[in-house]
Amino acid sequence: MGKNTILFDLDGTLLNTLDDLAESVNAALASFDLPSRSKQQVRRALGRGIRYLMSRSVPDGEANPAFEAVFEAFRAHYNAHCRDKTRPYDGIPELLETLLRQGWRMALVSNKVDSAVQILYHDFFSTSLSLAVGQREGIPTKPDPAMPRFALEALGARPEEAVYIGDSEVDYETARNAGLACVLVSWGFRDREELEALGPEGLCDAPEALPEILSAL
Repeated sequence: MGKNTILFDLDGTLLNTLDDLAESVNAALASFDLPSRSKQQVRRALGRGIRYLMSRSVPDGEANPAFEAVFEAFRAHYNAHCRDKTRPYDGIPELLETLLRQGWRMALVSNKVDSAVQILYHDFFSTSLSLAVGQREGIPTKPDPAMPRFALEALGARPEEAVYIGDSEVDYETARNAGLACVLVSWGFRDREELEALGPEGLCDAPEALPEILSAL
């Protein structure tokens, strides 16, 4: 049976969110007189949700007595500023229009907190993607398969019909755990060599190349 459903990761796949995330991390750290993080350090910590991001950003992680307060400061700042510099990568709007015309069912599955996912979904993708699932109570985060399974059920799709598209080892693990084909994109938050070593079904270097890769799955 051919593929007809796509589940997209968000950060590093459809949207370049790095600047806003890094600025929120450093705003939260600065409010507690903690050392700042470089954009590259933030980039390497992305993919497993914001709590993991902050555990990698606060000195001593969750063992730091101030961790919960810093984490809440980050959440508040990011909810207020998640759209300041965030934009779709070049070619993404055109890609989604193409896939929609081709008849693909599409959704977002992200480890980003659901409140921010819904804001960004409605700003950028509500006309092309059917739904968005972010980090929320009662659904384990990626790479657990619960989130993609939730999205597939909402779309009325089976795993064998679906492809997961992301930009990290977390997305690859998610696809494998959920029994999905996986395509990884090299314009996001991991280097191409890392992604190639994982052995996904497809590796995409530009949005305009994705339809052809999908047609071969």
